[in-house]
Amino acid sequence: MTLSKALLKIIVCPKCKGELEYKSNENKLICNGCRLSFRVEDEIPVLLIEEAESI
Repeated sequence: MTLSKALLKIIVCPKCKGELEYKSNENKLICNGCRLSFRVEDEIPVLLIEEAESI
């Protein structure tokens, strides 16, 4: 499963409001500015800062 291109254009990092990079092979969204990784479950990004993983 992949995220839609329209969704990827509008979502941002909830912490810094920066751009997110989608890693489809890992099913994660990455914020390079904050060095955080957000998981994607059933095509739904989990953009909760407290559930993000440090990278």
